[in-house]
Amino acid sequence: MYFNFGNAGHQIKDKNGNPIIDAAGNEVAAKRQPYQEGMVFRCNLDGSDFETLGWNFRNNWMVTVDSYGSIWQSDNDDDGNKGVRINYVMEFGNYGYKDEKTGAGWRSPRTGMSPHIPEQHWHLNDPGVVPNLLLTGAGSPTGITVYEGDLLPMFRGDLIHCDAGPNVCRGYLLEDDGAGYQAEIRNVLTGTRDKWFRPSDVKVAPDGSLIIADWYDPGVGGHGMGDLDRGRLFRIVPSDHDGKYQTPKFDFSTIDGAIEALKNPNYSVRAMAWQSLHEQGADAESALAKLASSDDPILRARAYWLLGKIEGRGKKTVGEAIADDDPNIRIVGVRLARQLELDTSEYVRPLIRDDSPQVRRELLVSLRHSKSAEKPELWAELALQHDGKDRWYLEALGLASDTDADVFVFPLAREG
Repeated sequence: MYFNFGNAGHQIKDKNGNPIIDAAGNEVAAKRQPYQEGMVFRCNLDGSDFETLGWNFRNNWMVTVDSYGSIWQSDNDDDGNKGVRINYVMEFGNYGYKDEKTGAGWRSPRTGMSPHIPEQHWHLNDPGVVPNLLLTGAGSPTGITVYEGDLLPMFRGDLIHCDAGPNVCRGYLLEDDGAGYQAEIRNVLTGTRDKWFRPSDVKVAPDGSLIIADWYDPGVGGHGMGDLDRGRLFRIVPSDHDGKYQTPKFDFSTIDGAIEALKNPNYSVRAMAWQSLHEQGADAESALAKLASSDDPILRARAYWLLGKIEGRGKKTVGEAIADDDPNIRIVGVRLARQLELDTSEYVRPLIRDDSPQVRRELLVSLRHSKSAEKPELWAELALQHDGKDRWYLEALGLASDTDADVFVFPLAREG
């Protein structure tokens, strides 16, 4: 389960009202020890293995996760500062709403302060702040999803996002950018002729179409609703589509039926398929292994996540994933290895000279909480591959080392 809260969330407690201590050993509270402001979380459905994945957001609305395990969300600025942003959530990163060291607001003067308000707003010139995927200007960002269907191939693998302020649902067409990403905006549905169009969420239907929810109101913010009676749902399909909405029939009770459902672009369908196949365990291995040989990397990723959770199959699955030709699948292998708590020699060492800076970024993320004696050496090898320009890679180096700075940086400095 992935979820978040904004800068008024303050703290997560358990059902008995006790503070939660996360997997890093920190209290999940905005006390700047080390967390502050808005945060992103992950845990099992029973609340175990609770992780704090990112912090120092302002008014982050929701998170979405793609089949590779990459996490995306939007975040609202202090209203009126044209600083709405879209985040790729590089795990364990600081995202810059308040000063990391002092907690000061973004208007406070500081060394290297950008002359541009949107960059000031997120402390983007400060060391230790993860870059933004996009700055989208003024707005009131709402729902977000990843499109992994076939009906709208122009958006496959990309983000779809609603912003109720400027009356628009957009696609963000992703491209690799060093160890991170960049994106181009393509509008999906706009309120050019109806300024009461206030899209609040977007989801992928089981047939691959997009469903956009519109709360329909003359304004946003301040809870001053002007229309309490009306709302709308829009469905987006290609212009040459027959227009009929038909939900496919699914059989989650059989392995073959669940495998077919696992291929579906709808999150709820895939969740039910995942649970069914996970419960089947080793009985589903053969069918999942066949899916893992698909030419489609998205389907391979979904298969590997399940194969890796079959008892006794984890190391083999990680080995297969990190040997894949597609860097996104190698990233899946690294993330799976972390969840399985494998030794770094099982997955970091084989990829230490990987051609993809994104794969090496993920290795750095995996080193943050590693207890391996090899950790400083592995970090140094990855540090030497930084091109001196890639900010995503630089911040990955920082988050990998900042919990053990004396071990990492000072010995390296002494050695020249």
